[in-house]
Amino acid sequence: MIDRMEQVQWLSADEQRTWRAYLNATRLLLQRLDQQLARDADISLTDYELLVQLSEAPDHQMRMRPLADAVTATKSGVTRAINRLVEAGWVRRVPCPDDRRGALAELTEAGAAKLAAASPGHVAAVRSNVFDVLSPRDVDRIGSAYLEMHAHMVEMSRSAAVAGKRPSAPLVDAATSVD
Repeated sequence: MIDRMEQVQWLSADEQRTWRAYLNATRLLLQRLDQQLARDADISLTDYELLVQLSEAPDHQMRMRPLADAVTATKSGVTRAINRLVEAGWVRRVPCPDDRRGALAELTEAGAAKLAAASPGHVAAVRSNVFDVLSPRDVDRIGSAYLEMHAHMVEMSRSAAVAGKRPSAPLVDAATSVD
């Protein structure tokens, strides 16, 4: 155990400060966005993200696995969330045309209306908590850095899948939008 600890390349003071700042800011941001959506639109951030993904999908439909991957969740977690959205009338399940056992989640008109009603407040919260405190240069640098990190992690997941190992997190092919 001690030998392994001696081999670790510990974070420098600047790296540790950056890492902790990222974690703290991200946790607080997600909490604030969830609170804003719950307060102003009576919807959770998770449910909002699912509606966004469906709104951007061809024919406003997606299978559960790609939907779970898009929001970086488990298939069972997304299934439970979709059940809530079906109950609310914002999503419906439709038969999958190429797999009789499968089903697609489809955004309903009521779901599109809910998303349209929730989006202005959500975007305002994103803007006030993120973009209003960053310079255009910061936005460019942070965006580039996160895209690079995302691409690296997707490639690691693909490599693990090719090697027959189960990826540690859902595989997401593209950066997801929640606005």
